[in-house]
Amino acid sequence: MKLEIICTRAEADQKQLERCRETLNETSKNIEEISRIMAMAGNEVRLKILFLLSQEKELCPCDFADILEMSVPAISQHIRKMKDVGVITSRRAGQTLFYSLLDKSSDILGKAFSNINDNRKVA
Repeated sequence: MKLEIICTRAEADQKQLERCRETLNETSKNIEEISRIMAMAGNEVRLKILFLLSQEKELCPCDFADILEMSVPAISQHIRKMKDVGVITSRRAGQTLFYSLLDKSSDILGKAFSNINDNRKVA
């Protein structure tokens, strides 16, 4: 089955098209940032980790492992992916690494997670 796209408009609104191009050009860095964050959030475990970080501000891999009932190495793989794309950061306290959301990630995810928190308060 071949997907055929049909467009029946008589004439393009050139001003609208140009306005849309300009908007995308002006917002391209923000869109890239949101895309990276959403790509990480596309995995349920990583989404849970991001949600927990948005709530608690800072957790270590052992905390995540206990909460999510997973092994520390499995959690570490997810954390590494998020750290590599610049969604989270870490700080060391002795031998323990604590992870937190970067400010930009926190802002974006805070808006996305507000619905979860609103629904939780109603229940």
